[in-house]
Amino acid sequence: MRWLPRAFVPLLAAVLVGAQVGCSHLAPVPAPMTSPPPEVSEHEANEAARAEVEARARAEAERAQRRESFARTGAPRPTPAASRNPNVARGFEFDQVRVFFATDRKESAIGEFGGDRGAAITYGSLFISVPRGHQIGATDRPSMWRLEFSEDPRKHMVIVRRSTFPRDDFIADIRETLARGGSEASFVFVHGYNVAFDDAARRTAQITYDLDFQGAPVFYSWPSQASLEGYTVDEANVEWCTLNLKNFLLDYAQNCGAKDIYLIAHSMGNRALTRAVAALFTEHPELKGRFKEIILTAPDIDADVFKREIAPKLAAGCDKITLYVSDGDKALLASKKVHGYPRLGDAATGIAVVPGVETVDASGLDTSFLEHSYFAESGSVLKDIRRLVLEGLRAAQRGLTEKQVGADGRYWKFELNPVP
Repeated sequence: MRWLPRAFVPLLAAVLVGAQVGCSHLAPVPAPMTSPPPEVSEHEANEAARAEVEARARAEAERAQRRESFARTGAPRPTPAASRNPNVARGFEFDQVRVFFATDRKESAIGEFGGDRGAAITYGSLFISVPRGHQIGATDRPSMWRLEFSEDPRKHMVIVRRSTFPRDDFIADIRETLARGGSEASFVFVHGYNVAFDDAARRTAQITYDLDFQGAPVFYSWPSQASLEGYTVDEANVEWCTLNLKNFLLDYAQNCGAKDIYLIAHSMGNRALTRAVAALFTEHPELKGRFKEIILTAPDIDADVFKREIAPKLAAGCDKITLYVSDGDKALLASKKVHGYPRLGDAATGIAVVPGVETVDASGLDTSFLEHSYFAESGSVLKDIRRLVLEGLRAAQRGLTEKQVGADGRYWKFELNPVP
């Protein structure tokens, strides 16, 4: 990050790391182990310690064996009572969610996707476990504070099966999913900075599961470096991928079979999505009204550039655009310090009120350190998105409080302590 003034590096280190995938709530640090009571001999203490080590080794071997079995078979058989959701298979020990993807990352020899640029778009799907103890908004990752050093699909969201296939098979599977679910809806999610491919998959599965979305869930993954130090490379790659994303969205809109397509982007991913869609509407006026809703969450975009250049083009092609902002988003605060100007999703210096866009202020809902992933981690925001997507309700119909800005502007705000 040589391009940054030296003083900004500690700031970025403090507030940008892990920004796009969210931070897990940490359990209290376990109390330190105490020494054996005086009456226990040294030999007995050593034997107890050895037994504990052996027990942990056996447990880890059993977990490894289970993981190998899951990799071969996919997961336990679903329960006889099948889910109504075509994307969810109910299992005895955990559920599975299937999500689709398109990516311009380079595929490795073992079928995984890192941070390099690919020569073409790759298509596929993944099955991801969801533990029975899943809490809304969580991506259920191992925690060292709980002495969890490996993935277990009964406790964590784990990719248990992954497949890639040709574009025609991808479209056919999307159409089949829509038919099985009796749904006419699909969403395409574009992740942001510092996000690995697998983390984007888990986030998409979590959103699908928490919303009980019965249409076709898709995420588009661009080559993020998934590291703090990769910030400038991510900025270059999110610009590079815009043409690929535009071409994908054009193909998807024309051939996926979904009547209602929702576009959702988070943070830096908004740069690619908004630019791609704005170009689509300019180049293909026949696509006006093709996308049901554009949902911009915590966008890391220059607010002035968006208002002047991007928003008019989006509003010309889509009459339903929702923008989620917050005044406590530390990741966007850091981005403002780096770039010198306010970011669209940062409400600390004023709420962005833009013609053709419904702005929703989610300030105070995210209690994590960064306050950046509220769109997928806050139950209130997920409920709002659910009512927006599944019920088609506008901001005035979703129980939000209307706020005035000047003579003509308005935005909407969550009530932190709503009256029962």
